[in-house]
Amino acid sequence: MNSSDPVDVVGVGFGPSNLALAIALSERNRAVDASEWITSAFVEKQSRFGWHRGMLLPGTTMQISFLKDLVTQRNSCSEYSFLNYLSERGRLVHFINAQSFFPTRLEFHDYLEWAANRVAAPVHYGATATGVRWTGDVFEVQVEGREPVFGRSLVLAGGIAGTLPSGIRASDRVFHNHRLLAHLPQIPSLEHNRFVVVGSGQSAAEVAAYLHETYPDAEIHAVFGKYGYTPADDSPYANRIFDPEAVMDFHQSSVELRQQLLDYHRGTNYSAVDPPLIEELYRREYAERVAGRRRLFVRGASEIAGIIESVSGVSVRVAHRPSQAVVDLDCDAVVFATGFRPTGLKDLLGELADQCELDDLGRPQVGRDYRLVINNPVGGPIYLQGNTEHTHGLTSTLLSNLAVRSGELVTSLARDRSGRIADNEGEQILVHQPL
Repeated sequence: MNSSDPVDVVGVGFGPSNLALAIALSERNRAVDASEWITSAFVEKQSRFGWHRGMLLPGTTMQISFLKDLVTQRNSCSEYSFLNYLSERGRLVHFINAQSFFPTRLEFHDYLEWAANRVAAPVHYGATATGVRWTGDVFEVQVEGREPVFGRSLVLAGGIAGTLPSGIRASDRVFHNHRLLAHLPQIPSLEHNRFVVVGSGQSAAEVAAYLHETYPDAEIHAVFGKYGYTPADDSPYANRIFDPEAVMDFHQSSVELRQQLLDYHRGTNYSAVDPPLIEELYRREYAERVAGRRRLFVRGASEIAGIIESVSGVSVRVAHRPSQAVVDLDCDAVVFATGFRPTGLKDLLGELADQCELDDLGRPQVGRDYRLVINNPVGGPIYLQGNTEHTHGLTSTLLSNLAVRSGELVTSLARDRSGRIADNEGEQILVHQPL
């Protein structure tokens, strides 16, 4: 990696967020004189572009409209739109005939790959950032096993990592759902024809349905604390929480009001399932009751009371919370669909994270334009994509606002670049003003 010459911005991570940014930078650069271009480079630990490949289950659909793609809400005429992708793939008419706003997850992933291959962005794949150092002039992004990359500003998009409950250790038989498709072939043996799926959200329901279809002789036990899956709130007014204007509203609200808004609208995203999938699972379970051969068991108001793994499988104790009745299940694998956490600043920045200002709960303080509040010794801007739900709302780790957010980042990056050029020319320094 020949990176001795600093670029204007180094992006750490190259998932959908920084892909949208790369496209926005490319489109801006095409519209301005070459002397005003914002140069960039991206480092990505994966060997190629990929977005939650382990959950690209057949038949699963997106939970957002195709119009919330990488570009349309920022530039409806962009060549990187989902509609242009369909046109180039020869499927535009067929997609229209399908009469759906929600493409399959497989198709949307293909769209993202198409866009990643199309954009002229220097992406260094297979490059794991291990830390960042401020040299006094530029950021030095340290990369495992490679030469560092230098940039005048940073955009951190480290993504999210699956979380397991306290005390649970991952193995070939006990794992998080985010790499389901990769884990299933690695299960040492299938002696019990039984799986346990823990969790009550969309991913948990999708995993239960997929295992039920894929292993026609196996029992599937879905375990969670509610009595049943909760329908996701996809109604028009509730969806306003994902509008670009809602980000402004959220950021200018008090800490107390932000929490209230998150609590009000958790049902749009967290521990909620699309109603058609709930109905399908119930239909299957009821049909099996009628037939007298049960394979799908939805164990509501329950919890995992113990897990003991052996060479031949996993012994799982499930406790029904109201009655305290327990059932012991010998199974082949336990899949935890128990949510995600954003990648921490320490994981992305190393010791430089100590220069970032935190709130009373230890969360990063972030400006409206996604710029971290940093102590004076660091002279360049660091922007954060993800890990901003507490400051920017529910769209922080979702795809809903990628197009608009990338445009806002480019505006702020261009302003910062203009300020640096003016400073270098001895003119008045432009003071950074968050959007």
